[in-house]
Amino acid sequence: MFFEFIEEVIMNDLDVFLSRRSIRRYKQESIEPDVMIQLVKAGMAAPSAFNQQPWEFVIVHETKLLEKIAKLHPFASMARYAAGFIIVCGLPKKDTLLLDMWPQDCAAVTENVLLAAHKIGLGAVWIGIYPNEKHMSIFKKVCHIPKEVIPFSGVCFGIPDTEKPPADRFDESRIHWNSWE
Repeated sequence: MFFEFIEEVIMNDLDVFLSRRSIRRYKQESIEPDVMIQLVKAGMAAPSAFNQQPWEFVIVHETKLLEKIAKLHPFASMARYAAGFIIVCGLPKKDTLLLDMWPQDCAAVTENVLLAAHKIGLGAVWIGIYPNEKHMSIFKKVCHIPKEVIPFSGVCFGIPDTEKPPADRFDESRIHWNSWE
């Protein structure tokens, strides 16, 4: 009985993880600001080292800014057709313990945003920004991000205009039990 329950949980609840794909083609339809806030809310639910939460967000939804991002960032051309673009920003100064964990925290935030987008039926893709100085300066300039704030990643999202089947990336040979050998 217990194993049947676990199997059902795996099939139902883990599906959001196993079926999420990077989606780069969107229908040119807008999304309500409340939906965008929910994506950020999911991001803020991510784990954070010592609960320092060294993050802030810029939600871009204006067409002109999305087109500018698409033009300036070499891997964000899909932003031109997106409903929005969430910039996850790191706040290293919030790391009062000097552990330099903010990049891991911001990565967890980014993954939460991607999973939330997928769960509610949106398509999304992670756009790398940090640690590339050129990419960081693009977002600092375009979105007037303060000097002490670091644009870490972007999540481009919209109503998907394509479907991708789940990718089976599981490779048991990469699992090591108790030690590498």
